[in-house]
Amino acid sequence: MKFTFLLLIVFNYSLFAQTLGKPGTQSRDLDSKVALKKDDVSPTLRIKPVYTKVLSDSLVETSGLIAFDHLLWTHNDDHDTTIYGLDEQGLIRRKIALPKVRNTDWEEITQDSTYMYIGDFGNNYKGNRRDLHILRIEKNSFLANKPVIDTIGFAYDNQIDFNPQKENTTNFDCEAFVVLQDSIYLFTKQWKLHQTAVYTLPKKPGNYKATNKETLTIDGLVTGATVLPSNKGIVLCGYSSLLQPFVFVLHHYKAMEFSTGKLQKITLSLPFHQVEGIASFDGLHFYCTNERFEKKPFLTVKQEIHQLDLSDYLKYLDTN
Repeated sequence: MKFTFLLLIVFNYSLFAQTLGKPGTQSRDLDSKVALKKDDVSPTLRIKPVYTKVLSDSLVETSGLIAFDHLLWTHNDDHDTTIYGLDEQGLIRRKIALPKVRNTDWEEITQDSTYMYIGDFGNNYKGNRRDLHILRIEKNSFLANKPVIDTIGFAYDNQIDFNPQKENTTNFDCEAFVVLQDSIYLFTKQWKLHQTAVYTLPKKPGNYKATNKETLTIDGLVTGATVLPSNKGIVLCGYSSLLQPFVFVLHHYKAMEFSTGKLQKITLSLPFHQVEGIASFDGLHFYCTNERFEKKPFLTVKQEIHQLDLSDYLKYLDTN
């Protein structure tokens, strides 16, 4: 028992060291305009999944999730250019390959009424990518298995240092975004600061400077996002430096200024799960997926899908 406890301490410390990173020049380039302070965050809740199902070995790197056309659509974050349609038990029901595109680091998928969007903007390896972009896919063509795809390219307006960084230390990584009205909103994964910077850019094809809008104090690494029905709020997912997953419900903000709103943190009873994507059909019951995680010889967490019941909290959004 003592030996097992010691191994867990060593394991946790190694994870912390990997994700925290070292101070560097890059953090000075950030323009954190408005921060949602911890005082504005409601006390943390904790919930258990309604159920958990193991996913196919085809999805060991599941990295994003949307609910669309009665299926949950996900993708891997490296090389694979297939989009997988899952049922609510995590079984693969459809596969649609995207032609003539490359998966450098697909980290998220989102949607509006007409298009799906895939974010090829993972940037944790060296933090110096100059080819960040989003694939926009017309939904009807996608369902017909004849995807019509165009591209939205961007760079962060306040990133001036493109020297290679140590892996998992950049504050210019991104794994979460949503589309609201005529704009895309990026929520970055800040490896050093454990905050999320919000950037905006148009949702039309072209090349843009993503505008640094504000910064939210998350105290964790944001990896996914989804919009609540009728645009009543946004739900983020992510995990701590020790792989403790969470969701954040962001609501009652004004004029797309998220820092004016309320933030509810909900911890998931899924220790050591690298949660990457989140989606919902009804805005009350959510599905999240985690990548396969291994720390040999001590721990293996399989790729999984989890159903979360957030109705006890979210049903009050109409009245509060």
